[in-house]
Amino acid sequence: MSQRDRRGYTRSRTSDPRNTRYSRVRGLLLANGAVLFFGLAGVLGKMSMLPSPLIVFGRVFFATLTLAIVVLFRRVPLRPRNTRDALLLVGQGALLALHWTAFFQAINVSNVAIGLLSFSCFPLFTALLEPLILRQRPGRLHVLASLLVLPGIYLLVPTFSLHDQITLGVAWGILAGATFALLSVVNRLLGRSYPSLTISFYQDGIAALVLLPALLLSASAQLWQPQELLILLLLGVVCTALAHTLFIASLRQITAQSASLIATLEPVWGIAFSALLLYEQPTIRTLLGGIIILCATLIPVLIAALPSNRPTHPTSL
Repeated sequence: MSQRDRRGYTRSRTSDPRNTRYSRVRGLLLANGAVLFFGLAGVLGKMSMLPSPLIVFGRVFFATLTLAIVVLFRRVPLRPRNTRDALLLVGQGALLALHWTAFFQAINVSNVAIGLLSFSCFPLFTALLEPLILRQRPGRLHVLASLLVLPGIYLLVPTFSLHDQITLGVAWGILAGATFALLSVVNRLLGRSYPSLTISFYQDGIAALVLLPALLLSASAQLWQPQELLILLLLGVVCTALAHTLFIASLRQITAQSASLIATLEPVWGIAFSALLLYEQPTIRTLLGGIIILCATLIPVLIAALPSNRPTHPTSL
């Protein structure tokens, strides 16, 4: 049975442990599906010959068109409830533009493996931001796992000079990770009041507006080549509109820390796709750093997936 809260929204009764477990498994599946497509995005960006801001503009432009069709078809409400939420949605869109630009820049100046693995430092930032923004006490296991990411990042850096392309790629990747952590935490806050489609539509649309000058100031004729347009279409529809919505929806069932730790599996898919499509082979040092990062990621996720005998509490949907 379901019941309605004082605002008129339907709320599921999740006091049954089976419902709680189903909700958690569903959130894990949504997050993992999104991460699979996120892993493909880096490879598609590397295949493109466009500069990073144009790649991101094309990505969010096609994503916004796709989401607009879905929003109109499903009659998803778009009006913000208050000025604070409106400012958050706009700010998140600008932050998304910065995040993806840094992400593709990390891959372009180095390679797919370095860009993805350095980006995977974001659980460390999430563990710091979630208690500050959501007033949620961080789990010790998540904090420990986040700190274990640092040795993996260290192994990725050959020298501490930004004149080295690999080090520069790691620096861009860390910026991408920090911005993604902030996006995840604030999206979880917004997800308490808005459908994931609404959040995705606003963020991709605002990101497209923020990056519009990159299109207007660019004289690149490559943008209009069929291969480039196909890459941007796949990035926008599959790796953005679908993946972004799935990831935001997962935050309704799992914490931002859990979702971000799952998302560090993105390098696994990205490295696999880059080996198949770009014939890139990561070095031994890169693989060791990646193994450390993945181990730090998988341990808390596997423990969280185990059945718990502790009493559960109702969760608002």
